[in-house]
Amino acid sequence: MTGIEPIAVTMGEPAGIGGETTLKAWLGRTDTNLPPFFVIDDPIRLTETAHSQGWTVPLAEISDPGEAAAAFDSALPVLPLHLGMTVRPGHPDPALVGMVVRSIETGVDLCKTGKARGIVTNPINKHVMRQGGFAFPGHTEFLASLLKLEQSEVMMLACPDLKVVPVTIHVSLSEAISSLTEDKIVETAKTAVTALIKDFGIASPRLAVAGLNPHAGEDGDMGREEIDIIIPAINRLRTMGIDARGPKPSDTLFHRQARSTYDAVLCMYHDQALIPLKTLGFDCGVNITLGLPIVRTSPDHGTAFDLAGTGRASEQSLVSALRMADEIARHRAA
Repeated sequence: MTGIEPIAVTMGEPAGIGGETTLKAWLGRTDTNLPPFFVIDDPIRLTETAHSQGWTVPLAEISDPGEAAAAFDSALPVLPLHLGMTVRPGHPDPALVGMVVRSIETGVDLCKTGKARGIVTNPINKHVMRQGGFAFPGHTEFLASLLKLEQSEVMMLACPDLKVVPVTIHVSLSEAISSLTEDKIVETAKTAVTALIKDFGIASPRLAVAGLNPHAGEDGDMGREEIDIIIPAINRLRTMGIDARGPKPSDTLFHRQARSTYDAVLCMYHDQALIPLKTLGFDCGVNITLGLPIVRTSPDHGTAFDLAGTGRASEQSLVSALRMADEIARHRAA
């Protein structure tokens, strides 16, 4: 890559807010200093969306990502993906899942061939995707499959005030607890630390490790997972030279003073990570898949069917995802 390749943005759920936020992000490109990007989407859908809100967004249909940078200042570059049917905002149709998948696959292929510097995935709705035959819990697992990764996928959520990495992701709480192992904690932590160095330029990352139980188990009185699983994992990480600290009670881990003592938090389950992240940065949170050979980020929100078609959905998270993809690509190039 030359370092000036654009970033690919996927369509996401067509009946959700992804089209609107993409259009709004392009409209604010100068104010937010956005890197050039193109969207893999249906130009007819985007045109109808813009017209419904009274937005003037000229589109430039491209056949190759190399055309995007020259067009970006004056038009939103679109790599066409024709849906072949009308989309009703807020009314998803599982028949379109195949096209949603194709948009993601195209973006990944363009990253693999060096034609895009990274991929930003607009939100999908997991329930609708399953109805349409999608066999993966979410983007993170699908990307790992597309890239034929042997290791488990690792997800980071980031906003200006916090970075969190859940050890278990899209599973029930009972399954998260039963599947938690020393090896899984160690491998997730190693991937997180590598990313903090490679993708964020942090030379010596400090990793806080959350406990699973209230008060981090309180010496076994409130659960033994800390003693039997988490502490042995932390000890192994320290022998590898990783600055791992904990286990820390999660109820005292996310206030301002505590956040100054670490660069990221390793959390044991999904909500332990996402509740503080979304509390601190709901409008600007970014989902990042760590350990991939390509750069992937995503807005940290859903399809918001209740807002679709209103024009009120905030584009801030998408803007943050685009800028973070650009930042990570620059760190990797350096």
